[in-house]
Amino acid sequence: MSTAQQTSENRGPLAALGDAARTRLLEIRNGELGSLPIVIGIILLAIIFQSLNSNYLTPNNFVNLMVQGAAMTAIAMGIVFVLLIGEIDLSVGYVSGVAAVLMALLLRPDDNQWPTAVVLPLAILTGAAIGGLHGLLITKLNLPSFVVTLAGLLAWNGVVLLLISNNGSIIIQDAVVVSLTSSFLPPWLAWALLVACVVGYAAVQLTRRRNRLASRLSVEPSLLTWLRVAALAIAGAVTVAVANLSLGIPYVFVLLGAFFVLWTYVQNRTQFGTWVFAIGGSLEAARRAGINTDRVRIACFMISSSMAAVGGIILASRLRSVDTNVGGGSLLLYSIAAAVIGGTSLFGGRGSAKAAILGALVIAAIDNGLGLLGLGSGQKFVITGLVLLIAVTVDALSRRGHAEAGKH
Repeated sequence: MSTAQQTSENRGPLAALGDAARTRLLEIRNGELGSLPIVIGIILLAIIFQSLNSNYLTPNNFVNLMVQGAAMTAIAMGIVFVLLIGEIDLSVGYVSGVAAVLMALLLRPDDNQWPTAVVLPLAILTGAAIGGLHGLLITKLNLPSFVVTLAGLLAWNGVVLLLISNNGSIIIQDAVVVSLTSSFLPPWLAWALLVACVVGYAAVQLTRRRNRLASRLSVEPSLLTWLRVAALAIAGAVTVAVANLSLGIPYVFVLLGAFFVLWTYVQNRTQFGTWVFAIGGSLEAARRAGINTDRVRIACFMISSSMAAVGGIILASRLRSVDTNVGGGSLLLYSIAAAVIGGTSLFGGRGSAKAAILGALVIAAIDNGLGLLGLGSGQKFVITGLVLLIAVTVDALSRRGHAEAGKH
């Protein structure tokens, strides 16, 4: 622990917390905004839409918002990995469509129906294989990811049309798939999961703090650690309490939470995650450091397409059918926008699964709120586009401020 930290800790937890607050303010002044802009934006959106329509913050609409933005959130979490390495994936919309149609075809109730436990992993593996193909073309042939995935967008759209053929639309009747977005946790189970999550988060934070102290590394004030745990507990309790006033916590929300924990761990606690950020910082520097950059980049595209497949399954579950339009429309644009709006940099090297969730929440909140006001797709696209532009501008200004601070 540094001398300054020892001094503040000796003066008491409040003094240490004050020092941490001053340090954070300095970081904000230097361009390290973190999630602050997006959190402020979410609060403002809630205030604005509630003032325009009193149904916006009702429990029923709150639960609807969880389900409505689930597919986009899943896809955005995958896109974060591609953006982290400074690439782009324009194919995820129709990759999700391919996975959804394949699932629907194999689960049709006839003599050749496949088991659900086989079909769902197969659909996700199909997405991973598509991502692997894109990654190979990009890395081995040195093709721009924009061109490869744009070609993928067109090609996989064609595959969706070929798979649907003359069926028009396929109704999803599998109970497991349908229940993903239409079934909800019993109240007692929702509360039990919340307690487990809070205890687990506290254990991780305290273990990390103890390990850093043992290694004589700097740590944040203990009071700040407990404030983080308390904030999670309060936010979780409000979410569960409000959802239970309606239908409850949807199962898909738990699924997204599991993916959030998984990808957060991969990004922050594994060597692979370190390599991803290194490549995003400088591809050539990462290569010279001995990182197998091609393998990591291919893996990132596989993760992106796998999560696109998960998003396609979720969307098919919510709509209870697939047709020739599955994976099209605004799904691709909204998913990429969600990752960027949440704080993932288009320049590579900065982003997280949390960014995808926060960005998806903003877009879902806008889409849902404008829908309650009776506005059409035109107004939704204009407003979402402006929000995206603001997010990219904030990112650019943040990077400029950080660079200028580094010069002094």
